[in-house]
Amino acid sequence: MFKSKDLTPALFFSVFVSAFGSAFQHGYHTGVLNAPQELIEEWLRSMVNITSTAEKEETNKHITFIFSLMVSIYCIGGMVGGMLTKFWLGVFGLKWGIFMNNFLVITSAALMGFSHQQGSYVMFIVGRFLVGMNSGLNAGLIPMYLSEIAPVHLRGGVGSFYQLFLTIAILIAQVVSTRETLGREEKWPYLFAIPVIPSIMQVVLLPLCPDSPRHLMGMKKEEEAKKALEWFRHRHTPDVTKELDVLKAEIDAENKMKAINIGEMFSNPLFRKPLAISCLMMIAQQLSGINAVVFYSTSTFKVARLDSQTAQVGTLLMGAMNVAMTIISTLTVDKAGRKTLLIIGFLLMFIDTILLCVCMRVALDYESVPAAYMSIVFLVMFVVFFAIGAGSIPWFLVNELFLPRARTLAVSFAVPINWLANFIVGISFPILQNLVQSYIFLVFAAVQLLFLIYTIFAIPETKNRNIADIASQFGSLEGTGELPPAEQSPSQ
Repeated sequence: MFKSKDLTPALFFSVFVSAFGSAFQHGYHTGVLNAPQELIEEWLRSMVNITSTAEKEETNKHITFIFSLMVSIYCIGGMVGGMLTKFWLGVFGLKWGIFMNNFLVITSAALMGFSHQQGSYVMFIVGRFLVGMNSGLNAGLIPMYLSEIAPVHLRGGVGSFYQLFLTIAILIAQVVSTRETLGREEKWPYLFAIPVIPSIMQVVLLPLCPDSPRHLMGMKKEEEAKKALEWFRHRHTPDVTKELDVLKAEIDAENKMKAINIGEMFSNPLFRKPLAISCLMMIAQQLSGINAVVFYSTSTFKVARLDSQTAQVGTLLMGAMNVAMTIISTLTVDKAGRKTLLIIGFLLMFIDTILLCVCMRVALDYESVPAAYMSIVFLVMFVVFFAIGAGSIPWFLVNELFLPRARTLAVSFAVPINWLANFIVGISFPILQNLVQSYIFLVFAAVQLLFLIYTIFAIPETKNRNIADIASQFGSLEGTGELPPAEQSPSQ
């Protein structure tokens, strides 16, 4: 659990400014199209002249495709942003890379917000793509920044803040998109102006936060790196000389080694094995079914024959529980361990998904009201069990598994894989749901079982372990120039 002396005010301020300002975009745009789906489809329909029943049927299919594209193009943008992480870091650096990323938010908000007025769904789609790029870059940059500013015993908890703020943003999106707020005709375009607020907040406050000490040391700015460490640790570790010396030794060792290329990433077990784990955990996070639930929770409740108001309440309850359980996961991940929480989460998700499928079938086949309401319970519990492990851990696990010199390239692989899996779920779920209805959740259950088994046998525990110690499980460190585990600082 966190202790006040460990999470200093300065460290928390930097975590909040960087993580909330960025994760908000990721979470908000994941959930914002859920409730106003019918309004957006009506807007699309209003731009088409229909003169016959055949044209109406064809138009409805076309509108369904366009809306699915609006949902899923966000993930394509995320893939592109993830692949650009290494390039973006090279151009702007870590802190200022996060800062510059906000201009994609402002541009996308303008395109989506004015698309209704201009009668152009193409503007909307382009805006969704750009904010997807923003989120893909954030998903690579923010966990890296958080892992490099946190002491090792808080690395998991601090890394989980990205997912925590992401879930809060999803809940905010669900609240402001209800019919009682902005989820109404002529009001829904204002939904896409809201993300500009945290973006401006980050633009104003991020310059007050230091850059990553590791990044500064890599740029040979030792004095600035020392000041950054003193900013983050000032109450808990007044003397940062030891941690600074370790950072300097690591950077010196890295400078003597050649850069990691794609060939070595796949041929050297020291990098290939953790890359496989990182990518598979990113796939597990998305193919577990969570974004199918988030993207289409309201329509899923309607499949269980719940009325619109009840479906909306269920969606909001689901979002609230997602936030609550992510808070608990954030507070316990450095105590319980990453692997333990992943195993518990996948196991409970598997059981819950089977029960959800059964309840939805009973609700459909027998028009059972109790079974329909139990579907709400199991969908809410699905989110609870997802938040325990698979929600937050994959985002920072990639930064814990890799030696520093390979981390950026690894992130550039793992983050796009996450978005690709996200895209596959987003584009295919509504089609599959129409074909097989509630049986679609059996597919997710099978995926959860497979990744439960994989987690048990393949994933190492990284709690309270330094990078070199973790890396030594995958291959020999001899000849790499990396510091042996005994020489690593507890604060790294």
